Amino acid sequence: MNERNIGGLPPGTGGIHDGMDNPLGSAPVRSLMMKFAIPSIIGMLVSALYNMVDQLFIGKAVGTLGNTATGIAFPFTTGCMAIALLLGIGGASCFNLSLGMGDKKRAPYFAGNSLSLLAVSGIVLSVITLLYLTPLLKRFGATDAVLPYAEEYVKYTALGFPFLILTAGGGHIVRADGSPKMTMICNVTGAVINTILDAVFVLVLDWGMKGAAIATVIGQFISALIVIIYCFNFKTVYLTGKHLMPSFGIVRRICSIGMASCFNQLAIAVVQIVLNNSLRHYGELSKYGAEDPIAVASIVMKVNMIVFSIVIGLAQGTQPIESFNYGAKNYERVKSAFRMAIVSGAVISLIAFVNFQIFPKQILGVFANNDASEGYYEFGAKFFRIFLFFTWLNCLQPIASTFFTSIGKPFKGIFLSLTRQILFFLPMLIILPMAFEIDGITFAGPVADVLSASVAILMAKSEFKDMHEKEWM
Repeated sequence: MNERNIGGLPPGTGGIHDGMDNPLGSAPVRSLMMKFAIPSIIGMLVSALYNMVDQLFIGKAVGTLGNTATGIAFPFTTGCMAIALLLGIGGASCFNLSLGMGDKKRAPYFAGNSLSLLAVSGIVLSVITLLYLTPLLKRFGATDAVLPYAEEYVKYTALGFPFLILTAGGGHIVRADGSPKMTMICNVTGAVINTILDAVFVLVLDWGMKGAAIATVIGQFISALIVIIYCFNFKTVYLTGKHLMPSFGIVRRICSIGMASCFNQLAIAVVQIVLNNSLRHYGELSKYGAEDPIAVASIVMKVNMIVFSIVIGLAQGTQPIESFNYGAKNYERVKSAFRMAIVSGAVISLIAFVNFQIFPKQILGVFANNDASEGYYEFGAKFFRIFLFFTWLNCLQPIASTFFTSIGKPFKGIFLSLTRQILFFLPMLIILPMAFEIDGITFAGPVADVLSASVAILMAKSEFKDMHEKEWM
């Protein structure tokens, strides 16, 4: 199948004039970016803050072992996000591509199938996690000291997987329907509830790991409930029960489009597991021990996720603009949206880089209590400064990957989504520690960042050249 036609769009339908009444095809790109990207950024930030808030309260109440436990549990959350993005981004992109080409009959099937599969997949993942919880946590790098904390945390958060997946994935469908503010409201509401309940359950009631987990699940449930209510009030199309029934052809196309974002999250999960086990092994051989390095890496990753969430939010904010205008053959608007996302992402990433280099110990102190060791701060400052040295380049790969997905070229998006984590970082994570031990783990990050950014630049440049040639055909 030709990559351009993936997404269920019949060739020869639509065209540039089909979308002239839709603001995605006529409104100023800058204003559309503000409309879609800002709520998307807020939504992504809120998603990142869910785990960060847990880590903050756990660090103060439980200490380093609690922080280490949340790092061990993080691959579960990443796995949920992988499913959410597979079906959410895939469904949203196909939905907007269909509308851009004038196919309003097929568009609601992409939205409906995505929503039903999000709910079902969350239930399946929850059951699997609870059945194999202890062996999975050990595989993820849990030490004997950390395992009880991790078990207590995940056995509750696993109950919220269906709500997390439906909220994260359904938010993309809601945004694609032209309601980015509703996606923002959905995520912010859950996060505020989670934060308030974290303070009550962890600090006031002294429930520890269990309290943080229960607070998270309640927040996710409220957010998922808002998504479900919205699904009965779609704006651009009318959803009925038949649109929710999975169809092989529809699901296949949704998955083919969403694979890039899904693989990116799966790659992060795989890398997190390898990273935890590497830090455990080489940490035991160093003066820092096994637990402190894992706790530090968990904090650094989640702090960096704040920056990464803004970048991904920018990329997701461009998705409806890029998808619709590519389908309508308005290539200049596609390029304009991409350029705005890159410039904005670069500015945000540069600000983050400066803070990571100047204030690493202060950031680490926010997540620690008075029992934190000197090694925690020493290794943490080094990890922040070296591992995230090329943070200012991190915006290129996720924005470019989302760009290819948005224009219906999932295979390019999939490849690009795998470059940083799988093709570059994972091999470096295995090879460099053999020569430099635990310091080699810190060097793996900047090497992967430079290589993946270079590939993203080359691929985007080639695609823009192809678009330029089409405009003159």
